[in-house]
Amino acid sequence: MMTEDEADLTAFAPPTRTRACELYLISPQEVGGVFPDRLKAAFGGGSVAAFQLRVKNVGEHELALLAEPLQRICADHDVAFIVNDSMSLAKRLGADGVHLGQSDGDIREARALLGPAVQIGRTCHDSRHLAMDAGEAGADYVAFGAFYETTTKPSHYRPEPAILSWWSALFEVPCVAIGGITPANAAPLIAAGADFIAVCQGVFGAEDPGKAVAAFADVLKG
Repeated sequence: MMTEDEADLTAFAPPTRTRACELYLISPQEVGGVFPDRLKAAFGGGSVAAFQLRVKNVGEHELALLAEPLQRICADHDVAFIVNDSMSLAKRLGADGVHLGQSDGDIREARALLGPAVQIGRTCHDSRHLAMDAGEAGADYVAFGAFYETTTKPSHYRPEPAILSWWSALFEVPCVAIGGITPANAAPLIAAGADFIAVCQGVFGAEDPGKAVAAFADVLKG
């Protein structure tokens, strides 16, 4: 039997899209060595809106050094440079944004520290309540997922695409779909109302990141 929450979600048809869905890339754990060249190659394959530096268990000073060439590459290609988890690193680097998990601090605190122009995103898993709380606190986007199986950040959360339709029908704040997304399975999320699809292994796990981005670009065009 369908729960009340599920019934609420199915009541929303996919919204009439007013902005094109865009690609949001997330880094692998290893971003040294040849990775800057792979990032350039990815950007050469098509339009990318944002790049998130997501590296765990590395000290802030070392991560800042790794971030510098990547941030320059993003600036050269007009791609927003987003830092995962750390408000302090985002402040130190003058990043375009910070993405906060549920345990990574308060959105209002991040806004006070980073200023009005910095983009603040919030992980909301499969929860409408977390998303509404994030929107009320001033998040610039909310992220739902994982929609599919993923090795980048294993998750037991499995929202249905309908949550994207529900959000897009009611709120102006953009939504991001994340988790195991490939060119083969992205279309239902785009049709449901995702403003961005966030991808890591679908691009950086490929032999040629540029070709992988081009494949996503074809899907995003519809």
